[in-house]
Amino acid sequence: MRKKNSAPLIISVSGLRGQVGSSLTPDVVQRYIFAYAEFLRLQNRESGGVEGKTILVSNDGRESSAWITEEVERGFRAGGVKVLNIGVAATPTTGFLVKKLGFPAGVQISASHNPNPWNGIKLFNADGRVIPAASGEKVKRFYHTLLEEEFVIDAEFDKPDDDEEQELPPKLPPAEEFQKPHIDAILKLVDVKAIKKRKFTVLIDSNHGAGSVLAPVLMKALGCKLIFSNANEKPDGKFVHTPEPIAENLKEIGILVPGNKADVGFCQDPDADRLAILAEDGSYIGEECTVALCAKDVFLQGNKGPVVTNCSTSQMTRDLCAEAGCEYAMTPVGEANVVDKMIAMNAIFGGEGNGGPIHPQVGFVRDSFLGMALVLDLMARTGKKVSELAAELPQYAISKSKVNFERELLDSFYDELTFKYPDAQADTQDGLRLAWEKSWIQVRPSNTEPVIRIFAEAPTQKEADKLCKAVVKLAKNF
Repeated sequence: MRKKNSAPLIISVSGLRGQVGSSLTPDVVQRYIFAYAEFLRLQNRESGGVEGKTILVSNDGRESSAWITEEVERGFRAGGVKVLNIGVAATPTTGFLVKKLGFPAGVQISASHNPNPWNGIKLFNADGRVIPAASGEKVKRFYHTLLEEEFVIDAEFDKPDDDEEQELPPKLPPAEEFQKPHIDAILKLVDVKAIKKRKFTVLIDSNHGAGSVLAPVLMKALGCKLIFSNANEKPDGKFVHTPEPIAENLKEIGILVPGNKADVGFCQDPDADRLAILAEDGSYIGEECTVALCAKDVFLQGNKGPVVTNCSTSQMTRDLCAEAGCEYAMTPVGEANVVDKMIAMNAIFGGEGNGGPIHPQVGFVRDSFLGMALVLDLMARTGKKVSELAAELPQYAISKSKVNFERELLDSFYDELTFKYPDAQADTQDGLRLAWEKSWIQVRPSNTEPVIRIFAEAPTQKEADKLCKAVVKLAKNF
């Protein structure tokens, strides 16, 4: 029986997350990792398998990561796989290193933006990206089979004999040195000399997450003065504020930007794949603008080609693509879906509106460091402040809500909405998205609770709220 008020284990196509000690336990970690090892064995059997090979493992700094790492290692060893634990690293760094160093797979221990006591696991394939949906479904099925069989790893299986010589883990260089190739790849995409010339002062809120490992490396390379929002910043998972980088959680951080005379504020989530931006006056530019500003810089550099976002991302990026004469495509929500489409279209850029830019020349993972570099590059190229650049973006407002709703009634509700809004263009790849030239509404079921999520975007907040409230009212009366 679950403890009262504890949340259930959430298993998605690319990983899992749960509350430590309730839904996330040693047995869960062992089974899930053993399931991934089994998937890798079957996937690679024609190319020699993965037995005896090494998987890269890292974490975002949470205290619970220590025991989870031990269980991840046990799960892989039981599956005949070795592990290289590199300690604290950002999710995009892990993805980058998996591909660059030729690992067959990787694991990041992180619950993303969830607060403590949450933690979780993200799975990477040999391409350094979170595993595709089809692969994730197979891992999930293997896991449930192991669960039904009450599979557990024998507590004695990996204990060495008294006379057995233990293999010591390799001694790695310091993290800022070992992980630096990720930053080097990003630097190739920007005008380093132009950024250095501006001598920006940058306030960074890593919030005691993995972002604090490479933030100093990036800022030093770009000639920026770095000020951490917390003077005692280190990646220990002791979050100073609720970790999701949204406006309500960053009010006190915003005060620090003008207080330190910074040119911009960058706020990361714990595993540093999401980036929210604060203007020079401390105002919240937000996550939705991150991908749009990055796309603007990519276009300003003269790049041409397809761009991909998910269908819940602001249409700012769509409008910028139209201005640049570039093809734009949408996918269902989820990083794996965006990456699949980017690869299929040979896209030059992509991302998700939660502050996650993706650039194929760095890696197919959402990347806050990439976002920082491209925004600073845009500031240097244009000579404009962040607030001015944000004001020049196509102007839209988003309204969000959720309603308790029975999943079996969804199709009928979608029909009702389509009938009510016959002039809208309907898209059913992720729930129902009804779009007009300058506005849209999306209704999609939650993967974690019996609700539907409702998103609306329009040129003004009043219009977006009105559209969202109309659909909420229909859902409640349906």
